[in-house]
Amino acid sequence: MDGWRLVHIVAMIWLGAGLGATYPLILKAWASKDVKYQMYCLVEAANNETRVLLPGSMATGITGFFWGVAEGYNFVKDGWLAALAACFVFFYFICLPLLGFGLRRARLASLIAAKKGQETQELRDILNDRVPIVFSTLLVVSVPLMAWLAIFKPF
Repeated sequence: MDGWRLVHIVAMIWLGAGLGATYPLILKAWASKDVKYQMYCLVEAANNETRVLLPGSMATGITGFFWGVAEGYNFVKDGWLAALAACFVFFYFICLPLLGFGLRRARLASLIAAKKGQETQELRDILNDRVPIVFSTLLVVSVPLMAWLAIFKPF
């Protein structure tokens, strides 16, 4: 096993740990009706997103790029690599920032509601909006899709 492959696998494990530390908390926050528990889950999810998920996704992209360069892959000749890069750009440059924005917005609303001791209209609106759930689900679905492209190289 070459060096870039090993480093890339470690980066993918880091990315998986970030998704695993963030996604379940988002689901728990939306499933709960307890404002204090929602606040706890959303604060922890936002912290995990910035501390584990973001660095893991950056490390995965950087190491994957350098591994591809070291292996001599070509974006023009290897269609699967172009598709993989397009998926990475969509999921981690569009979906991940939108997840972070929605998560921080929900965290702030839940902190305000917890301080008041009751669910506020703003928190209800944000929880009905479901932005963090949608984009975190897209990120979770992206991992098997991108792994399939990299492993099977369909085109």
